[in-house]
Amino acid sequence: MKRIFPLMLLLTAALAGCGGEGDKKPGAGPGPGGAMPPPEVDVITVTPGSATLTQELPGRLQAFRTAQVRAQVDGILEKRLFTEGSDVKAGTTLFRIDPRNYQAAFDAAKADLDVARLTLERYRPLLAIKAVSQQEVDLAEARVKQAEVALTRARIDQENTAVPAPISGRIGRALVTEGALVSKGTATHLATIEQVDPIYANFTQPGSDLLRLRQAVKAGKLKAAEQAGVELVLEDGSIYPQPGKLMFSDLAVDPATGSVSLRAVFPNPRHELLPGAFVRIRFPEASLDQAIRVPQRAVQPSPQGQIVMIVDSEGKAAPRPVKTGGMSGSDFVISEGLKGGEQVIVNGLQKARPGTPVKPVPWNPDASPAAQPPAGEKKQG
Repeated sequence: MKRIFPLMLLLTAALAGCGGEGDKKPGAGPGPGGAMPPPEVDVITVTPGSATLTQELPGRLQAFRTAQVRAQVDGILEKRLFTEGSDVKAGTTLFRIDPRNYQAAFDAAKADLDVARLTLERYRPLLAIKAVSQQEVDLAEARVKQAEVALTRARIDQENTAVPAPISGRIGRALVTEGALVSKGTATHLATIEQVDPIYANFTQPGSDLLRLRQAVKAGKLKAAEQAGVELVLEDGSIYPQPGKLMFSDLAVDPATGSVSLRAVFPNPRHELLPGAFVRIRFPEASLDQAIRVPQRAVQPSPQGQIVMIVDSEGKAAPRPVKTGGMSGSDFVISEGLKGGEQVIVNGLQKARPGTPVKPVPWNPDASPAAQPPAGEKKQG
């Protein structure tokens, strides 16, 4: 018994020593000094280059042409001849008004004209033998002209019982039901046709911005941009695939709003754009040489103004105050704060606290569809 007890103690001590060493796994725990590896952040290296300054303004879509279909005669609406919400061609009959009264009026006017012409034909040979006077012949000729005018009016009224489409486009719902009484006097509104291909985008620009831009171009700080492509930004933030064209700018500033009205026109072959929808219009204003651009997401607000986070020479995140000088597409143009060559953090800003080490990796725009590449960089395929 005395021999067994010391042996058990030695066996327990040996097992304890083996278990302590087996619990330690290679690579477990913090690295040297107990420090965690620095977090990765996506960066771009900013480089000066040419940029086109763009303006993005809110606007509303408007049909290229709009026509109201109205009644031009009195009567009972007999039939609707179109499908609501369909495309119609100019001249297509849309409604039919009961034509019976107008057909009767046309027949009566035609008969009156026939009688007037027969009377005139009888009077002319009688005038040669002095059986009728010149005055009677003149009155007969006047009655023929009056009858011709009456027949023309009756024909127009008869034709207006078939209500045509004044323009080609998409017709909305019928505003009057079959069997309703329509009136020429009140010009009963029957339906509306809108031509939406192409389609207008109306928007306004502050007059002060326009004046500042013209002064900068005149002073040589900026170059006038070619009004080539106008982009339409939809409500979900996507870009409409068809570029538009700037139509005009008012020559005067609206005294009530201090703004200048502008209009652009966009092709709309698939009728994807609908009148009345709110959109944003992005158009070129001027071009700038040696401009520095950064994505919008890289610029952050602070109590002192706008800043970007950069990776300094020691590999640490550092805030850098900047000033923006406008937009170039979806990027900010930096007017002050960056000179070129800086590594600006685009993604991972929540990890990049000032003064903490970070691991910069090149930003891949394709990994974030909402972002656009900065100037001078190509998307990596």
